[in-house]
Amino acid sequence: MKRQIWYMLNLSAAFLLTSCVRLEVATPDKPININMNVKIEHEIKIKVDRQVEGLLKNNSELFG
Repeated sequence: MKRQIWYMLNLSAAFLLTSCVRLEVATPDKPININMNVKIEHEIKIKVDRQVEGLLKNNSELFG
């Protein structure tokens, strides 16, 4: 009987302690800024035949 009373007291104390906890979720006042410094580099390689290369050299005025 004493053991049951002890368990009941502990259980009621646990309920009282947990009922005092308050959890609050709020949104921030300012918007979230994500600053992404991204550097994008690319390289394009074009291989041409010797004949086409010769034509481009001889007719350089075609492409300004």
